[in-house]
Amino acid sequence: MIRIAVLYGGMSTEHSISCISADSIMSHMPRDYEVVPIGITRDGVWVEGVTNPAEGAELPVVEGGREVALSLNPGTKGLIYDVTTGEELTRVDAVFPALHGKYGEDGTVQGLLELAGLPYVGPGVLASACGMDKEYTKKLVAAAGIPITREVVLDGRTELTDDERAYLGLPVFVKPANGGSSIGVSKVGSWEELPAAVDLALESDGKVIVEAELVGDEVEVGVLERPDGTVAASVPAKLNGTEDSAEGFYGFETKYLDNEVTATIPAPYDEALTAQLQEMAVTCFKALNCKSLARVDFFVTADGPVLNEVNTMPGFTAISMYPQVWAASGLDYPELLDTLVQTALR
Repeated sequence: MIRIAVLYGGMSTEHSISCISADSIMSHMPRDYEVVPIGITRDGVWVEGVTNPAEGAELPVVEGGREVALSLNPGTKGLIYDVTTGEELTRVDAVFPALHGKYGEDGTVQGLLELAGLPYVGPGVLASACGMDKEYTKKLVAAAGIPITREVVLDGRTELTDDERAYLGLPVFVKPANGGSSIGVSKVGSWEELPAAVDLALESDGKVIVEAELVGDEVEVGVLERPDGTVAASVPAKLNGTEDSAEGFYGFETKYLDNEVTATIPAPYDEALTAQLQEMAVTCFKALNCKSLARVDFFVTADGPVLNEVNTMPGFTAISMYPQVWAASGLDYPELLDTLVQTALR
């Protein structure tokens, strides 16, 4: 039987969302696989995990437990051992890093797994790092011909010049350059609100992106690499009600706590627009040198689709968009997980 280590938790601001994703992944994993749960505390300590890390808490946390480690020696590939005693606990064949945000989705864990010689689910080091950094995501996809919104990068400064304000217009969105789940994101309707929004974003990252508002449908497309190397895009999902939330946009509370946003899957578009979104999603996937999976988010504006962002390890709860769009495309959750693991093993 193939053993899969599922990593969850981690040091990012998305720690709790990772626990929820991992809980769902482990509960839907096909019985052909043996799951080995490994939690990572907010301090970065790897501990013996549980298969239901989200049970009993709205925003679960990895508290602690027996400290474990993964051998980084390819000669003992997949060895998991007790840090205190050195006792060998198990050996795994592959890893599913169900980690969101920094120190998990940004290429750091992917690099560790490369050193260890272990197959893993998800894009590699370069794609993960560039997908995490919104500045470089957009530079790469724009070079591949994908439309992006107007933006200004604040790196080492906290103010916009008068010319930059005129270029962006109002409203703008202020975001940490490296982050996810809309943590640290603000919608700014007047320039007096900008300093507080920048300060909030700086709590999550040292670099801040200020983006011009895009008006249009918010649409998400799943991209999947199959074991034979072919890459396919799912049907698109159209989000409904994001602008009606208390946050005024698709923020953290709207995504995970309020349950106000619904999705139309497949999105109610004609064949031409659907095909365009799918083609653009695959182009973004390849522009970032992704493998395995990604979720590509767009705004469908009056002038056509414009990239919002690329998620190289999207949310994986049963109600998350990535599993949902693939279920609507004919691949249910267990089959999706099987495809991801088999692609990693290939």
